[in-house]
Amino acid sequence: MTTHDAPPTTAPGATTVREPAAGPGQPFVRRLWRGRPEDPRWARPALLVLLAATLLLYLYGLGASGYANSFYSAAVQAGSTSWKAFFFGSLDAGNAITVDKPPAALWPMALSVRLFGLNSWAILAPEVLMGVATVAVVYAAVRRRFSPVAGLVAGTVLALTPVAALMFRFNNPDALLALLMSAACYLVVRALEDGRTKWLVWAGTAVGFAFLAKTLQAFLILPALAVVYAVCAPVPLRKRFAQLAAATLALVVSGGWWVAVVELWPASSRPYIGGSQHNSFLELTFGYNGLGRLNGEETGSVGGGGGARGGGMWGETGWDRMFDSEIGGQISWLLPTALILLAAGLVATRGARRTSVTRASFLVWGGSLLTTMVVFSYMAGIFHQYYTVALAPYLAAVTGMGAGLLWERRREGWAAVTLAASLVAAAAWGYVLLHRTPDYLPWLRWLVLVGGLVAALGLVFAGRLTRRLALATAAVGLVAALAGPAAYTLSTVRQGHTGSIVTAGPAGASMMGGRGGGPGGPGGVRAWEGMPGQGQRNQQNQQGQQNQQGGPGQGNGFPGGGLPGGTPGQNQQNGTPRNGTQPNGAQPNGNGFPGGGRTREGGMGGVGGLLNGASVPAEARKLLEQDAGDYTWVAASIGSQNAASYQLATGEAVMAIGGFNGTDPSPTLAQFKEYVADGRIHYFIAGGGMGGGMGGGNGTASRISSWVQSTFTKVTVGSATFYDLTRKADD
Repeated sequence: MTTHDAPPTTAPGATTVREPAAGPGQPFVRRLWRGRPEDPRWARPALLVLLAATLLLYLYGLGASGYANSFYSAAVQAGSTSWKAFFFGSLDAGNAITVDKPPAALWPMALSVRLFGLNSWAILAPEVLMGVATVAVVYAAVRRRFSPVAGLVAGTVLALTPVAALMFRFNNPDALLALLMSAACYLVVRALEDGRTKWLVWAGTAVGFAFLAKTLQAFLILPALAVVYAVCAPVPLRKRFAQLAAATLALVVSGGWWVAVVELWPASSRPYIGGSQHNSFLELTFGYNGLGRLNGEETGSVGGGGGARGGGMWGETGWDRMFDSEIGGQISWLLPTALILLAAGLVATRGARRTSVTRASFLVWGGSLLTTMVVFSYMAGIFHQYYTVALAPYLAAVTGMGAGLLWERRREGWAAVTLAASLVAAAAWGYVLLHRTPDYLPWLRWLVLVGGLVAALGLVFAGRLTRRLALATAAVGLVAALAGPAAYTLSTVRQGHTGSIVTAGPAGASMMGGRGGGPGGPGGVRAWEGMPGQGQRNQQNQQGQQNQQGGPGQGNGFPGGGLPGGTPGQNQQNGTPRNGTQPNGAQPNGNGFPGGGRTREGGMGGVGGLLNGASVPAEARKLLEQDAGDYTWVAASIGSQNAASYQLATGEAVMAIGGFNGTDPSPTLAQFKEYVADGRIHYFIAGGGMGGGMGGGNGTASRISSWVQSTFTKVTVGSATFYDLTRKADD
């Protein structure tokens, strides 16, 4: 493989050539199937099979997740009925408050719901398509500089990463973020090939739109991308800085236009910016979603971090965080391998010219991997396991590039030994991760370990083996390396995931507070144990009937935080689920905190109402739907999850007092009294989120709740309690 600034290679050991244009005279289907004329005939069909397999894998049982994260699903529902809510990312069509993120990730889902109606598939299918597109981008990036085989390895690694299989089937903003950051890396490498400004400008545009998906997380890799281009681009230094300035301008325009509109829009005629304490998106960006995530000082948060080596609510921080019992099973299966291959790639290209695109590719993808990993490892604020999906494309690309480079040089002793060492790392670490869940396929960890070690021994002599035997050895090694994450991925897609915090893999795969050892490590606890507000979780029944021990939003722990036992079955009107909060009769199984993918008996009760939706009885739904057209909001509830559940069940706007945590100072008591006096809100739903208990919003939600309970008539429907805001208590 060449290490200078040469055009892309076509296959391992092939002469570097410029990619020719596809034959315009050939039928489109034939060109699509055949791919590049210089590629092996199997290359494009293999890619199409990979993409089709990824699509089918991620679509499998998609409806089991119901509305997934009801917080974002409610915003999608609102955006599908109101263009104003669509633009701002409002939680409700009445535009009382936005979600605590910019709205770009909501837009594809809202458009899908406008086309196909409100249902699980309409919400989640766009996320699946983003996953398939991300696999394609990673393949294209690796294949351009290395080989089709290297690209296929990278794409397969990404598709079978457990946290990727989780988040590309879920409606959090991370799917769009991963796609756009992958595209940014690809575009920077394209710019490094010939120094053309347009590719760098497009990269800046991708990062800007990524900012509109998840704010400052999109900027984590900017230093790596900028430095690599400034050093390695094949144009004069002055032009490099001018191009970087143009890319920065593109970033500001693509990410800043929406921010400018929101900040300039009169606050009185737009929704309150959820997650902020002063109705400012800039405050949200640099506070709760910015520096607060790093230092743990998020105003209005449900809890802080533990600091360096701390053991706070969001887990311990430190250099090995990505490998611990909380995170390891989500992302780290091939992380040791990727780090070895990254080092090998940089060593192999150490003598190359400054403009070597091969080396620059390692620096772009490897720098993005290391930068993001370091930030995640040491951020003391809110951190969830699923955030690590951002690492998956970088890890996959580095693995594919490194494996492809070393395989091509396998006749060199150091390359063969290093390739074998990377496989040993994958097998050994896969054994450790599988051992953390000893009851889950106990035979698999031995298969991974033995198969990986045997294949690694063969790779040491790969340069001396016949091509067929060497390929067979490599295939065994690849299967051994991917067996563990593939099993976790299959476990992930075979079950639904609901709630605000979800995890991939089988039950018990993600523990909180422990490092190494068995489940949870020494002193470790399950992700749903030992958290504030812990209470007895009411069991779900197979039929999804309403739990009689506590109504929606009236459990133990936090005010209104308990989880009802099940979800009423589906009763559709006009194709929209009308009975219960989950479409297709799906039951919420993400009630744990903070490992909400699954729960067990005796797990969380209190926090569940904050981080997962409530079950809505049919009687309560019918009550809210009466005369719904006469009100801007059929009801108001403290905290977004309770409000979202009722909104999704009725299809009508429900005001979330205090936003996600119930801690935002919106609306004020005076504003709420004005809404009630104007007849814009019909009912107040008892219970709900934390209501300012953490100090955010100066207890605004608590004051509203107290005023309502002392002023208006209480209405009980089954196990649900409401206050009729049109009837005074003494009437």
